[in-house]
Amino acid sequence: MKLSILFACLLATPLTATPRQNILLICVDDLRPELGCYGKSYIHSPNIDSLASSGTLFTHHYVQAPTCGSSRYALLTGTYGDPGNNALFKRAKRNPPSPVSMPEWFRTHGFKTISIGKVSHHPGGLGGTDWNDNKSVEMPNAWNASSMPSGPWLHPRGAMHGLANGEIRKNAKDMHVMQATEGDDSIYPDGLITASATTELKKLAQSKQAFFMAVGFIRPHLPFGAPKKYRDLYTNTTLPPIPHPNKPSGRTTWHGSGEFMKYHRWNKDPRTDAQFADQLRLHYAACVSYIDAQIGQLMHSLDTLNLRDSTTIVLWGDHGWHLGEHAIWGKHSLFEESLHAPLIINRPNTTKEINNSITETVDIFPTLCQIAEIPAPKNLDGSPMDNNPPLAISYTSRASTVRDPQYRLIHHKDGFTELYDHQSSAKETKNIAPTHPEVVERLTKTLKSKRHK
Repeated sequence: MKLSILFACLLATPLTATPRQNILLICVDDLRPELGCYGKSYIHSPNIDSLASSGTLFTHHYVQAPTCGSSRYALLTGTYGDPGNNALFKRAKRNPPSPVSMPEWFRTHGFKTISIGKVSHHPGGLGGTDWNDNKSVEMPNAWNASSMPSGPWLHPRGAMHGLANGEIRKNAKDMHVMQATEGDDSIYPDGLITASATTELKKLAQSKQAFFMAVGFIRPHLPFGAPKKYRDLYTNTTLPPIPHPNKPSGRTTWHGSGEFMKYHRWNKDPRTDAQFADQLRLHYAACVSYIDAQIGQLMHSLDTLNLRDSTTIVLWGDHGWHLGEHAIWGKHSLFEESLHAPLIINRPNTTKEINNSITETVDIFPTLCQIAEIPAPKNLDGSPMDNNPPLAISYTSRASTVRDPQYRLIHHKDGFTELYDHQSSAKETKNIAPTHPEVVERLTKTLKSKRHK
């Protein structure tokens, strides 16, 4: 049963134990489960690990799409949707925008809703050339206030791919794919997001109104830039080998890592240069530790403002990221590495729980409604509890996939299928669809019924 461990915990901890139940949703871009609490012992992530040590850690959480915009659409609406990055902007053009968004729903139920950083696809939630056009709102009626502090990066578009001290991406080929610069946390955009969120928490602490606050961090999104002190954490780190590092044979959703390859790489290719690959992996790790430190500052603010005992904290990664597995550097595939993302729900006065059931991002909206004791909207694709066998649906514009406890089926639009057995040592390196037609048929029916219900 989905989320059974979490809800046993909910029943054991009366919601009346706190005078009000706030929600703090922390969204992290391109964060795969590269964390200590997920068994990556070489990663320095003490603050996220602390959240997991007193909350529910979901070991098999899957996003709906391996791309930022569509994945966030699923989070913020609790529904499967358009596989494109503009899914929320397309929703905004409907009259009225539909389906209802999670922050709008909480707002109509008496919560003050605040967004800071990259929560929807565009940091700050606006469109236009530089993503700062107040006439182009990504999520109408959702937020009492939405902002993206841009500082020397001038505007949200500049901050999104910004490197140290205001460097803005113009041509990616001229911007280094990795960087570690001396300075404090504010020399990269996420430091400004943290400072703004801390200021907002102080204001919220003075109010008696319950709040739904979402804070979206940009790193470890490309380019891999973070203050040098976080890279220094890994000076003597020995990384484990990259699992299944070769390009898969046969037809798959493999791609040529185009988003990554367009950056300045000193003419090096991590698919053929193991030393360069390890450098990149360590810079990714530095970005994770940088964001972990930002989350630590938010937790410190909750503690000093006496908000911790009345706030449910959700940590969510918007999708996974290949660090060389299947010879991919990036997301956008339908392999496990693109779709498996961290999820932690930390409620006041609870203890550590491990949930090994398969869960989906669309489950978060109804789960938070349950925690906040407000009704959930009708027609959500997610559910806080599900008596059906656990399944996760994901998709791109080219194919869809369903993951159950044993198999992953990938169904291409022209009918071609991939089937992988996660109980075998081969996992997603051997397509067994030709020899398991009965499994393909069963999961194809499930995928079509779920995706189009």
